[in-house]
Amino acid sequence: MSPFVQTYLMPNATAVKFAIKTTLAMMLALYVALWFDLERPYWALMSAAFLQVRPMSGMVIEKGICQLGGTFIGAVVGIVIMALFAQARIPALITLTGWIMLCTYVGSLWRNNYTYGCLMAAVTAMLIVVISSGSTPAGIFDIAVARLSELGLGAVCAMLVSSLLWPSHVGTHLATQADSVINEAFEHAALRLEASDDIPAMQKALRGSLGPLTQLESDSQAARFEGPAGPGRVRATHVLTRRTLRFFANLQALHQLMHDHADRLDPQSLKLACQVARGFRDAEHNKGVAEARKTLQALRHVVHENNEETTLAPLDRRLRLGLRESIGHAMVMLDAREAIASPGRYQLRSSPLAWHRDHLAASINAIRSGIVFSLLAVFWIVTAWQSAMIAMMLGTLFSAFFASRENPVAITMMFYKGMLAAIPSAFLFGHVLLSQANSFPLLALIFGTPLFLGLLGATNPATMGYCLAFTIFNILLTMPGNGMDFSFDSFANRVVAVVIGLTCVVMGFRLLPGLGTRLRRRRLIKAISNDIHELRRRSIRDAETRFSGHMADRLLHLAQHDDMLPEEQRHLFILGLTGLDLGTATLRLRDRLDDAPHPLIRQAHQNVLRALAVGFQDSATGHPPQGIREAGKQLEDAIATHGDIPADRRVLLEGLIERLELSLERLACIMAERPQRKPKLPAKHFAQEVKDH
Repeated sequence: MSPFVQTYLMPNATAVKFAIKTTLAMMLALYVALWFDLERPYWALMSAAFLQVRPMSGMVIEKGICQLGGTFIGAVVGIVIMALFAQARIPALITLTGWIMLCTYVGSLWRNNYTYGCLMAAVTAMLIVVISSGSTPAGIFDIAVARLSELGLGAVCAMLVSSLLWPSHVGTHLATQADSVINEAFEHAALRLEASDDIPAMQKALRGSLGPLTQLESDSQAARFEGPAGPGRVRATHVLTRRTLRFFANLQALHQLMHDHADRLDPQSLKLACQVARGFRDAEHNKGVAEARKTLQALRHVVHENNEETTLAPLDRRLRLGLRESIGHAMVMLDAREAIASPGRYQLRSSPLAWHRDHLAASINAIRSGIVFSLLAVFWIVTAWQSAMIAMMLGTLFSAFFASRENPVAITMMFYKGMLAAIPSAFLFGHVLLSQANSFPLLALIFGTPLFLGLLGATNPATMGYCLAFTIFNILLTMPGNGMDFSFDSFANRVVAVVIGLTCVVMGFRLLPGLGTRLRRRRLIKAISNDIHELRRRSIRDAETRFSGHMADRLLHLAQHDDMLPEEQRHLFILGLTGLDLGTATLRLRDRLDDAPHPLIRQAHQNVLRALAVGFQDSATGHPPQGIREAGKQLEDAIATHGDIPADRRVLLEGLIERLELSLERLACIMAERPQRKPKLPAKHFAQEVKDH
């Protein structure tokens, strides 16, 4: 069934409530704006619409604060630019272009509502500079105050309606996301511990857990605005993120051992792993956290009973210890889920994570935004067309708004189609019918109809781009206000301006789409390698914070990159998980040996860490790791001679280093066997090939 048919013929309650709430917020903002006779009331409508896209109360408040803060900063910057270049339009536009590029660059480095604040800072400054061109100093200040008033009014109305009408809370949303993270993680665990060959299923479960996990970490910051329980939810989210990543690292290592080296393991160890896999499936299907915890506790007891044998080989000991650690991580994940849902009953401690930031990608986004705005500014200057300001506003807004989204080219095309659908709707409802309205209730009924219909489909990810664009462009093409112009000429001017502005955005993303998949892959590999090297130099807590946060984001990017490749070329999520496993093992080694009493042990320990970091970099490029076994032997000898570590711990250490070496060797084989890009043919060979076909 078509998503549009399902959305409009069988809408769910959530979609209807969202459409009603957002429409009411916009109508309230419009009424107040008309009452106070604001110059451009439609900005209040757009402000309310953007804030209600994710209508949880905490998120609306956080986004509203970011919007107001960004608007204020943009207004100040706009006033400063005009104060410096009031009579020099070209220098003012050049400075404004630099500011827009800076806002886009900074916004591309963030993952939360601060990005929206950067967007509003760019748009507000642009509006003030362009609209006030040629105005007096007093007029410039009045324009800045008007923009602040309109956008602030929309934010206040959105927050008010969100809090009073069908309020939804971030805490409930976070608990739902946490359930998705844990269920998919347990499914992934079952597949891994069964030594499954079903790579697509494992990748699907991994991505199904990492996607909500990344969103959960970003959304959790809004919980701070939902009362005293908010900080507890934020800390619990950090715990869940860290433990889930450690869980995946363990699973990757165990799967590699059982899948590639089953002949070196005791059959009882493999049988025990399958039993643990069944336990994770049972825990996934249990109703309630308490039942799942009971299942895992029973499972841990079974593994503990089977771990008493001292005659097992190092790899077997390592495997069984890994099973215990995986169950332990899973139980902490359940505790974190309970703390997210009921922070008053469960108190967890954790520090925030550091996210991966790609400065090259942010720079490309900034350059694209600058080029789009510059082209539209030149068009405005050359044509002296008043409606070109609409095109400039759209170019600034959407080139920055889409820059940090995945697959922005597809999103811009969805918006473009939604804009085209809005043209006849805006003409019918916003001009033909609205011209007959003689009271605000009638205006709200007529103008609110297309807005409600657009918002009804904005909750469905498959139709969100089209429907949100339909709503926004109905507002822009109608521009409701006390002094509305219903002439066809003004409507046609706005249509042309909207088409030009959005066309420039689409062409900007098509001509400068950002990092290619191959370059993105190389940069991610380099970033992971650098972080593994950095693990040796930072404090353990700081290293774990940075590494965990970076790897969550990178693993999601790697999994999404694999989705765009043929089945036989999907190998990057294995690379990411191997890096995660290696980093986690490095942190574990540091925790045990950083404070070793003898300098020879510490020196040998550093050599092992260095060999592991270099080995990952070599393996990621398809070259076998070198020197890990020798460094491990040197560490074992130093511990045996100068240390007081028990024999069973030394066996586990030996098994850990052996397992890491096997993991890197397997990664090197996978990367060496990956399909290579065919070399380009010379021009004459290419012509001959075309002729042959």
